[in-house]
Amino acid sequence: MSDQNSRMEIGISTFLEATPDPVTGEVISHAERLRDAVEEIVLADQVGLDVYGIGEHHRSDYAGTAPAVVLAAAAAMTKRIRLTSAVTVLSSDDPVRVYQQFSTLDGISNGRAEIMAGRGSFIESFPLFGYSLDDYDELFEEKLELLLAIRASEKVTWRGGHRPVIRNLGVYPRSVQNPLPVWIASGGNPESAIRAGTLGLPIAFAIIGGMPESFRPLVALYKEAAAKAGHDPDKLSIATHSHGFVGETTEQAADLFFPSTQAQMNVIGRERGWGSYSRATFDAARSPRGALYVGDPEYVAEKIILLRKNLGVNRFFLHINVGTMPHRDVMRAIELLGTRVAPIVRKELARNESKQ
Repeated sequence: MSDQNSRMEIGISTFLEATPDPVTGEVISHAERLRDAVEEIVLADQVGLDVYGIGEHHRSDYAGTAPAVVLAAAAAMTKRIRLTSAVTVLSSDDPVRVYQQFSTLDGISNGRAEIMAGRGSFIESFPLFGYSLDDYDELFEEKLELLLAIRASEKVTWRGGHRPVIRNLGVYPRSVQNPLPVWIASGGNPESAIRAGTLGLPIAFAIIGGMPESFRPLVALYKEAAAKAGHDPDKLSIATHSHGFVGETTEQAADLFFPSTQAQMNVIGRERGWGSYSRATFDAARSPRGALYVGDPEYVAEKIILLRKNLGVNRFFLHINVGTMPHRDVMRAIELLGTRVAPIVRKELARNESKQ
């Protein structure tokens, strides 16, 4: 990303939700959700958004088991938007195949692919691919090391504890971008921030609860680790990912977004032992300092500008949608984010830059 300090990228992230409709109980098919996603990416490109990310999950309520395939389907139909995983569960995947998939996407898109690598807050992929959760941290460290080695060199020699040795073998195709961008995704773990900073990799923080400003110490930790390792913190990119929705009015946005959000958050909450997700919880989170970016274009823009001020981020993912919503509503929110929200944010940042 060029000119990191002054530029602010705005985009979409999704897990390709295929959950029951909270009103009718109907469930969208995975096939339809995948086709809808391609339409969303094309629209996001048309309205000037910067990036679209798809998260990898391996469960029935999400269709995003193969983000690179979906992104590649849209790559040939788009011109400018960057295409990334959000995230790739690297711990349970093969770094060789991950690189090959995203370097292929990079070729199809002519240099617009990115990998966002994470350990995975959802753990379904570990038993599916034969990995033990006892090796959770070790798997990620080892596979990240291999992925970075592959992107750095056409021929790779590598040995680890969880994968057969590689002896001077080539990995193809090579990416158009050199190097292929690799981000570290973190839910707020200090060790992840330190790892990303030490490696000089951009970082993306998932902020889905509390106050975004509470991540300020993690940003400082990231920059401190980068500086200690000899990297220039001012040249590193920081992104955040938060749930949200843009409507014609703030009230409309909240009323449209709440039912599906409540339904899915309660599903996940029951799995993880959280309390029930209420309208009061939702309304508190969409307050000016909360982690939900729900409202009319002006309100959402104000919250993004505040986020930039508090954390210094230069990329923002709005996660639309948390549970299944009508495709037309999602498309309209994407349109408003690109045509109304992003211009407000960019104008304000340009104004602030001109004062400096």
